[in-house]
Amino acid sequence: MNQSIPLKSILIVGCGSIGERHLRCFQKTGRANVIACDADRALLQRIGDTFRVDTSTDYVQALGGATDAVVICAPAHLHVPMALQALRLGKDVLIEKPLSQSLLQVDELLQAHAQSGRQAAVAYTLHVFPFLVQARDFLRGGTLGPVRHVVLTSGQPFDRLRPAHAAHYSQTYYRDRATGGGAIQDALTHMANWVESVIGPTDSVLCDCAHQVLPEVTVEDTVNVSARHGDILVNYALNQFQAPNESTLQFNTSLGSVKIEFHRQRWGVFRQNDADWTWHEAPVADRDTHYLNQANLFLDQIEGKPSSLCTLAAAVQTLRFNLAALASAETGARVHCSNIHA
Repeated sequence: MNQSIPLKSILIVGCGSIGERHLRCFQKTGRANVIACDADRALLQRIGDTFRVDTSTDYVQALGGATDAVVICAPAHLHVPMALQALRLGKDVLIEKPLSQSLLQVDELLQAHAQSGRQAAVAYTLHVFPFLVQARDFLRGGTLGPVRHVVLTSGQPFDRLRPAHAAHYSQTYYRDRATGGGAIQDALTHMANWVESVIGPTDSVLCDCAHQVLPEVTVEDTVNVSARHGDILVNYALNQFQAPNESTLQFNTSLGSVKIEFHRQRWGVFRQNDADWTWHEAPVADRDTHYLNQANLFLDQIEGKPSSLCTLAAAVQTLRFNLAALASAETGARVHCSNIHA
């Protein structure tokens, strides 16, 4: 670490499982002093004792202090109002996904960001996975020609994957779409955002979803989506209850295919006339590594270096995907993302 560069003061707002991970990883950078903020006093006491950080139960008061940036990990319906407050006080912001659960005040947020001169990014973490960065660079390079078809098959036992000390998912934001819950806003949004970063924005979606298995909630845990990106067809199939934690994403062109296996942290190429896949592996030791990389990239961004994190504009587009998918599931009709309004 360059000792001539002062540590950034980073306020983590919302200290549930994802907020705690952000806090831990910003600490690990060695480039930040971290302050924890949460309305739950018992949770905040544990966080303060565990990580030896200053704490606050009052977001407005903490925001008014000597903080350089805010990481917003509160439920989704609070993301935009909190980010607006932060930008207007001259703070940089990293916002957890999804950006919001509606388009209310989103235009206001984009305007505030443009006027603030501050940095903003949204924590769609797939942007920093090494094997995904490699696969996206290859696909963007055009070696196989234009993508024509994309297929995702994804699932995991969601109820078994949370940290033991974390609140049960049925008692968190996940239980209600209004706070960002359900499989579309919680899980599929990651995949849709990353696919959009490769082939461009989604034009329209036809979505079917249902609550099938996940206990103690009624929001959807299973989703099928047929999407269009111009002349590219995309199919998403995702659930949050199957036994294996496995996700496979395949891009098909007239000259070959690229397959991404998230659970094996690898990507492969199969050209026409090849006998088998040629695999490229780029594993990392543990999940914290991705969040540590994201924290460092956000700190780099604050220092004026080029950013590879998800922009506000890209996150707004994915928010339109989320809302179009939910609207399509309710009506049974194909919905165009451009027709989604606040």
